[in-house]
Amino acid sequence: MNQRMAAIALAGLSLLGTHPLWAADKVELTTRVSGVVESVLVKPGQRVKKGAVLLRLDRTILQARLEEATADHARAQADEADAKREQGRAQELYDRTVSSTSELEAAELRYARAQAALSAAQARRVIAQKNLADAELKAPFDGVVSAIPGGSGTVVVADCQPKPLIVLSR
Repeated sequence: MNQRMAAIALAGLSLLGTHPLWAADKVELTTRVSGVVESVLVKPGQRVKKGAVLLRLDRTILQARLEEATADHARAQADEADAKREQGRAQELYDRTVSSTSELEAAELRYARAQAALSAAQARRVIAQKNLADAELKAPFDGVVSAIPGGSGTVVVADCQPKPLIVLSR
């Protein structure tokens, strides 16, 4: 069995429906975002239901990032509305042959840039909201907490190989 098939086997999938492969007995869980563990809400041996909150990271920085992204989004909305008004005025003046093509094109460019900035601000706000939600580690399935290698105060670095915070058994 090659490495890819072994990875599939660990995921509990079947390959082309020929052989059933079983999931790992234990799953090491960690958060998707970096931070400091604020509280662990479970104990080893405790049964948990799917979706139960197992631990929380300190949300201070993540909340501040969301507020910052929300403010950037509001500013981008205002800039976009202003650029749209300017573009409308430039079009009206151009239609009445009061202004040049270059003035109209400049207003259209400002409006396009404002729309792009608004889209980027919206994306940053969505990311900040998701990161804040990911500050809670939830049980992906019903199970039993096997171990808690990471307790309150543990620094979590959501990297390629993050440290497991909770080990959950089926």
